[in-house]
Amino acid sequence: MIYSFNPLEDSRWAKFLEDHPRSSVFHSHPWLAALHRTYGYQPVAFSTSPPGACLTNAIVFCEIRSWLTGRRLVSLPFSDHCAPLIDPGTALETFLPHLRSELTTRKLRYFELRPTEPLSSDLSPSSTHSYCLHSLDLTPSLDTLFRNLHQDSTRRKIRRAEREGLTSEAGTSPALLDAFYRLLLLTRRRHAIPPQPKRWFENLIHSFGPAIEIRVAFHHSRPVAAILTLRHKDTLTYKYGCSDARFHNLGGVHLLFWKSITDAKQNGLRTFDLGRSDWEDTGLITFKNRWGALQSELVYIRIGDRPASSAPSTTTELGWKRRLAKGILARLPGPVLRIAGELFYRHVG
Repeated sequence: MIYSFNPLEDSRWAKFLEDHPRSSVFHSHPWLAALHRTYGYQPVAFSTSPPGACLTNAIVFCEIRSWLTGRRLVSLPFSDHCAPLIDPGTALETFLPHLRSELTTRKLRYFELRPTEPLSSDLSPSSTHSYCLHSLDLTPSLDTLFRNLHQDSTRRKIRRAEREGLTSEAGTSPALLDAFYRLLLLTRRRHAIPPQPKRWFENLIHSFGPAIEIRVAFHHSRPVAAILTLRHKDTLTYKYGCSDARFHNLGGVHLLFWKSITDAKQNGLRTFDLGRSDWEDTGLITFKNRWGALQSELVYIRIGDRPASSAPSTTTELGWKRRLAKGILARLPGPVLRIAGELFYRHVG
């Protein structure tokens, strides 16, 4: 038997995550709550553990209901990864018949898994998508971690930031959030991508409390770079970064990463999850490699994949539409781009 439950309402969820070695910040109650508050996504978890019994396994999803992109189960929206939390005695095949039946019962296009490691089961996916993941081991000494940094592009940038007198602040105050969001708007406009709604970050702060931190670098009181990190158990996760391109040469982003690493070490954390990157984004991959991070592959798996009425029919058409959309977005005024983000993100999780 496969049982379903809402992890936001089930008291067993927090202890299960605390005990499970592969649980991440993206499984956590705060992350699910922020997704629900911001986008209305309904979380659902499936387990072989009956109601009232201790959870021994679970796969968590959010159901996305969109008139634009269709209905689907995603594990989990806007999450870099979300491993199925299955105990060694339970094969993934145990869940597959039930998950496939959900496609019909819920009238879904597909369900999507985002595991951190290859799944042993023969899933016969309808499609897969590959990303690059970086993770930095924080257990070596701080001196060793610094020596492992790329000398020219990383260590030198940190020292440059210190010489230039850059300062930094960390926290979740309204002033820091405003500084972060202004830089996010600049960065998203530079990349021709709509910004996430500000309420998404407000809800993250509300949900995570002391486990979320915004760091902002200042040059003569002007915000020049910012990052947002989340903490879960012994792992710090880098989730968002943004900057003012006019001040890139000062090394603000490098300074913030290094301060995050030093604080994580002081707090006894063991891993710095640098998140996923598109393989096409070679600059970001190089940046993460130069911190001494371990590079691996993420493979997202979709099963079902009924095409939405508005979905492009071919890969060529998809690429053409993306280029056209980027060209249009790059020309939109700032306020219009923000509105586009408000409308866009709930459909693409």
